[in-house]
Amino acid sequence: MSMEEAMTMKTTGTTPAPSATSAPCVPSAPTPRPVHLAVYDTYADWETGHTTAHLTQRGHRVRTVGFAAGASVTTMGGVRIQPDLALADLSPEDSSLLILTGASLWDSGDELAPFAAKAREFLAAGVPVAAICGATAGLAREGLLDACAHTSAAAAYLARQPGYAGTGRYVEADAVTDGDLITAGPTEPVAFAREVFARLDVYGPEVLDAWYRLFHDSDASAFPVLMAAAERGDA
Repeated sequence: MSMEEAMTMKTTGTTPAPSATSAPCVPSAPTPRPVHLAVYDTYADWETGHTTAHLTQRGHRVRTVGFAAGASVTTMGGVRIQPDLALADLSPEDSSLLILTGASLWDSGDELAPFAAKAREFLAAGVPVAAICGATAGLAREGLLDACAHTSAAAAYLARQPGYAGTGRYVEADAVTDGDLITAGPTEPVAFAREVFARLDVYGPEVLDAWYRLFHDSDASAFPVLMAAAERGDA
């Protein structure tokens, strides 16, 4: 800019137009921290499909975490998954949510206990944990259900878990959220997703209600609500 142009702007009160390459002054929205999905052999594929699919559609990154990043696991449905991240390298500060799915291994021993221990680390750091099906048994053995309202496949299922002292906090419900802890039984993947979406503010209350009614109840009246929300960029 020449001296003459600078003096002209000073006297007329004009400001230079931003160049085509200049960055806008409005800060960009922060990128959410990834959601971490625990994967291990016999992982129940169907229990988190709604959750991860719709989180991804709403701009969340989903990363898989296993015992080792390079060691593939085989799901209950026979699908092979290679984890993105090793469990030992997962830090609550780098995550917005840890999802623990059901698996036969939760009921056959303590092989998956390190994932329950990681859940304890997440909850202590104030980062949410969502557990469904057999993963709730792992949390019960870790003592993480004793002081929180929770649910599972059945109260009797958790009562058989060594060290579990949360009988009085068990709730007969499709899914339960208590603070940073979300739990659900094996037949409620849609309700499980609903609780995750609510905890992460993925949808507003009206849209979330419509989403649940459509995918859980096949309620056709919910479809126009979701379409309207999609046109607004809210679904």
